[in-house]
Amino acid sequence: MSENQYLRFSRREFLTAAAGAGAATSLGPAWTMALADAMDPRISQVMSRTIGIDMHNHVYPAGTEPHPGQRSSDPEQQASELFLEPVIKKSGLTAVCASFVLDFTQTDKLGDALNNYLRWLTVMDAQLESGHIGRALNVNDLRNAHDSGQPTIIQSIEGAQFIEGHLDRVEMVYKRGVRHLQLLHIKDDMVSPLGDTIERPAHLGGLTPFGAQVIHECNRLGILVDLAHGAPETVQAAVKVSTQPIIMSHTGLDARLGSNPKLAQMMKSHLISKEHAKVVADAGGVIGVWTKLADTPKDFVENIRATVDTIGIDHVGIGTDLDLLSSRAGQRTSQAWPGITSGFFYVVVGEMLRQGFIPDEIIKVGGGNFCRVFGKATADHVTASGTRT
Repeated sequence: MSENQYLRFSRREFLTAAAGAGAATSLGPAWTMALADAMDPRISQVMSRTIGIDMHNHVYPAGTEPHPGQRSSDPEQQASELFLEPVIKKSGLTAVCASFVLDFTQTDKLGDALNNYLRWLTVMDAQLESGHIGRALNVNDLRNAHDSGQPTIIQSIEGAQFIEGHLDRVEMVYKRGVRHLQLLHIKDDMVSPLGDTIERPAHLGGLTPFGAQVIHECNRLGILVDLAHGAPETVQAAVKVSTQPIIMSHTGLDARLGSNPKLAQMMKSHLISKEHAKVVADAGGVIGVWTKLADTPKDFVENIRATVDTIGIDHVGIGTDLDLLSSRAGQRTSQAWPGITSGFFYVVVGEMLRQGFIPDEIIKVGGGNFCRVFGKATADHVTASGTRT
């Protein structure tokens, strides 16, 4: 697709998204202003050069969102309700790291976590086939998706409890298209925990020996390692163990608690210190800034700026931690700022321009930094037949 073709495509898609947002929500003044700014032709020019990536997004068919203490509906019965391609286009992104929160599913016995995830991957297989989009297995797939204007996903998971002490299960899901593995969430693996999380008192001594084995296996296969929710001790050990840069796909700095005291208190345990962030950056990794604690696009970009000022422009990305597709598909961070389904990336690029980011910086934060580490992680990988490419 030529640049001119891309610009026409982008503006048309944005207008569709904006119209949909106006019909679905009562837009606050901050969002209305951001939509107007997004008509600035500079935005399309920047986006024509940017592989836009959301480093962490929950993707569920309607009615299948997993929640603690509730058994999800059968995802195979809901596959037809998932429409990835048009919604990603409306967001303005090239790709999302499509994540399934495994430890929010019901797991009464060993094997339940594995079965839940494999069934979810089967749902995704059907959806991708029917929507004629694919999984990005390497950075060339992301480039091709951007150049063609045809969005894609990077298959992920939030919490690797499906492993249950069986290292070979990492290769099992690799062969199903998984290229982004977040080791930790809230619950420990029932058999062999991988490491301490940031939300709970440390009880494992940081990264466990088996957690180190899982990282080595990800490095061998060509899977990007994500330490979001990892305690500082876990992350410090992980960057020493890993032969490739790691990411923390979605978090925020604890110095940026926002103006909502109740929300800030609730989210405080999920945030990281500047020192914690620097451990990832110093090892060549990337921190994804989430939309939590951002009441407006202006707030969100200010949080990006604070993270850039802390660890450098080469180590910051976007990881919304929102729901791209579900019965809550219109999820938003506040009444003033609807969620990712309403032209999200157009507005973020526009706000970054307004706050003084230059195009090359936006290209890095918008997806270029993620592409760099994803490219390194997947460049030399094992194919399904067992050979290396």
